[in-house]
Amino acid sequence: MTEAQSGPSNGRKRKYRSDGVSPTWVKRTIEGPGIWATCVKGKEQGTVGELYDLLESLAADMWPVEGQSSANDRDNGSDENEDDLETQIAKEVAALKRPKVEKRFANCMTNTNCVIFMSCKPPVDPVKLVMKHVENVQKTGVTRTKYTHRLTPVSGSCVANLPELHSLCHRTVAAYCALENQSSEGSPRARKYKIELRTRNHNTLTRMEIIQEVAKCMPSNYTVDLDDPDVFVLVEVFKSTVGVSIVEDYYRYQKFNVMELANAHNEPERFEKGAGRVRDKKHEDNGAVNV
Repeated sequence: MTEAQSGPSNGRKRKYRSDGVSPTWVKRTIEGPGIWATCVKGKEQGTVGELYDLLESLAADMWPVEGQSSANDRDNGSDENEDDLETQIAKEVAALKRPKVEKRFANCMTNTNCVIFMSCKPPVDPVKLVMKHVENVQKTGVTRTKYTHRLTPVSGSCVANLPELHSLCHRTVAAYCALENQSSEGSPRARKYKIELRTRNHNTLTRMEIIQEVAKCMPSNYTVDLDDPDVFVLVEVFKSTVGVSIVEDYYRYQKFNVMELANAHNEPERFEKGAGRVRDKKHEDNGAVNV
């Protein structure tokens, strides 16, 4: 068989996979903190691209990288020296010599329609990042994305078995409570919580097993309240991976569905007083919704 028939030689690495996708822009395993995203079917590649742009933009504002100038600074500098060719060339050369900044986000392979996972590297906090974005969408009605539906942050991920889940939940709860205790004075206050579990392509652990294991990790001052919770424990199970995070105002922000939030802002005749499919149950009896 000739070399043309057998394909590239063993000494040469293939630049692209058989499906035409470069292997350098994806991770083969789902791990660490990150953000789950659902999107329009068939638009997964476009969703990944718009999420890279959105998340990098938000992270640059929330966790600026030392030595990097903002877009406004670069624009102002170019205006001041637009007639000085030597200065412009010197800046271009300096930019090329500047060390490359490690990417803070990576798309992890899910091999599933409509499901994307973007892993995050420190100092990025996926919960703070998503909360910042949904707040902006609710205020402005602008999603900055075209295909993205729901964003679900997870503070950590592990193998989907009970011991690993228990360890992950314990660390996540401890970190959340530590931050809460710093902001409050005196003894820890009583809180009400609800577990929001979503499973995809998983049949090893039952819903009840997962919920019971997560409940074991909650502090004694936390009680279950399915109707009016203060905090939400988000549990995302996908195939053999599980992710966990603790958030607030989950119903207020339409379960972090940015399309629902944008519709609530832009179409008040469809979503009276900002209420979409998910109503803020705390104010449901009073006929009002927090915005």
